[in-house]
Amino acid sequence: MSKYTIGVDFGTLSGRAVLVNVETGDEVAVSTYEYPHAVMDTTLPDGTRLGQDWALEHPQDYLDVFAHTIPDVLKQSGISPDDVIGLGTDFTACTVLPVKADGTPLCFMEQYKSNPHAYVKLWKHHAAQDKANRLNEIAEKMGEDWLARYGGKISSEWMFPKLWQLLEEAPEIYEEMDYFVEAADWVIWQLTGVQTRNSCTAGYKAIWHKQKGYPSKEFFGALDPRLANVVEDKLNCPISPLGQKAGELTEAAAKWTGLKPGTAVAVGNVDAHVCVPAVKIDGAAKMLAIMGTSTCHMLLGTEEHTVPGMCGVVEDGILPGFFGYEAGQSCVGDHFAWFVDNCLPASYYEEAKAQNMNIHRYLREKAEKLAPGQSGLVALDWWNGNRSVLVDVDLTGMILGMTLQTKPEEIYRALIEATAYGTRKIIETFRSSGVPVEEFYAAGGIAEKDPMTMQIYADVINMPIHISGSSQGPALGSAIFGAVAAGSARGGYDHIFEASHAMGKLKDVVYYPIPENVAVYDQLYAEYSILHDYFGRGANDVMKRLKDIKKQAAQ
Repeated sequence: MSKYTIGVDFGTLSGRAVLVNVETGDEVAVSTYEYPHAVMDTTLPDGTRLGQDWALEHPQDYLDVFAHTIPDVLKQSGISPDDVIGLGTDFTACTVLPVKADGTPLCFMEQYKSNPHAYVKLWKHHAAQDKANRLNEIAEKMGEDWLARYGGKISSEWMFPKLWQLLEEAPEIYEEMDYFVEAADWVIWQLTGVQTRNSCTAGYKAIWHKQKGYPSKEFFGALDPRLANVVEDKLNCPISPLGQKAGELTEAAAKWTGLKPGTAVAVGNVDAHVCVPAVKIDGAAKMLAIMGTSTCHMLLGTEEHTVPGMCGVVEDGILPGFFGYEAGQSCVGDHFAWFVDNCLPASYYEEAKAQNMNIHRYLREKAEKLAPGQSGLVALDWWNGNRSVLVDVDLTGMILGMTLQTKPEEIYRALIEATAYGTRKIIETFRSSGVPVEEFYAAGGIAEKDPMTMQIYADVINMPIHISGSSQGPALGSAIFGAVAAGSARGGYDHIFEASHAMGKLKDVVYYPIPENVAVYDQLYAEYSILHDYFGRGANDVMKRLKDIKKQAAQ
């Protein structure tokens, strides 16, 4: 009888479960559940107003994902819960919440339902940017060596800026909570009754190091004397390596998932990182780009190096036995959607409708007919700031070379090319820092559905691109880790590389660089690099000055 695992992927607006055959990796059933509370960025459920750059979620939505999607995939497939041997999960990060000692979120408590700080702070909660800036200044002044592991800057998306904001603005919440936990770990706690902290979020988002631990009490005390004992007071839980079993499904969790009590549950993971085994990556120098609204770049190395602008390097942070590197671009699919939604003439929509075509497909077909360099345009891909390698949220987008003859499809293609240049900048920065990049893989909606964009990327980075064979990369990766949590004794695997080889998927299609296109893109990339450094490294801070003027005008 075949055995199965379930991977549950928690995204920004929804969660999805996929039921996977452990022997073949076949995805038998998929179910998605939209969060009823969605992203709370203006008000709480009771109408309490939120400040600028807030992004909160409600933890009840995560429990509802389990209660809806897991029974649904069992029903769709007809698979018996007896044959489901393991469960794995992944989450956006850093997504954090304050809880009591038994795991109860403070927002579940009546007296805190109107306090924004009692809720989940989503990864894109940027209201703690001032804390991130101050943290970086203090770390640099104190000569903290860990800062280099994060490209020289900690983002407002990381744990400690969010925790510091909570302490300063809601000290009563800080005092009341027993733990400040990643949602990735909280959902595992709810399934197993066991609190764990996974090495991935601890390393990439909470400045933890496998050999050195967290930063010192002296550093945290320099931020705020009340934070001196923050690790012991609010984070006091051993760090669990990826691939380990966190525990087993409790009786209570079994009732609302429909699975059997005692089902193995893997230690929590992060959505981008968990994709790596889903595309069969099993060694160093192989980069995976998960391409959607934004892009995350995952890379394994055999040594620890400091790389300018990387989002982190963590020993065993992606797969055991390797140093896991992360970089990223904060605006990719969002970039293209912005243009289509705001900058197309009505005639394009009319023509697309007449041809019974989706507007994106119509625009791509027009852009695909253009040769590299034909538009005379070059753009900077900073419509939502720059994540890597400049780590600057205050940078903005730019297009150079437009004339009265410029067409929408030329702008659209230039924006796509800009994101490819951004990826090449990341690759070259890793290479120049001693971390090789020899193979390139892509996953996510753009990689699966947009051949034009993938060919442009292959030409710009001058590397073949291998494409994920699953449309549910994170969920598949989580299911793979679920099979390892179960172990061979239960019909799973004893090592992540065995599970990845059996259950991971790649498409047969590979995008190869076209030499004549590569030659043109080398020239365009050289121009991009000049603009990148001129506007991004302080020679001309016009983008930031314009932001200041905009802010003043809005007051």
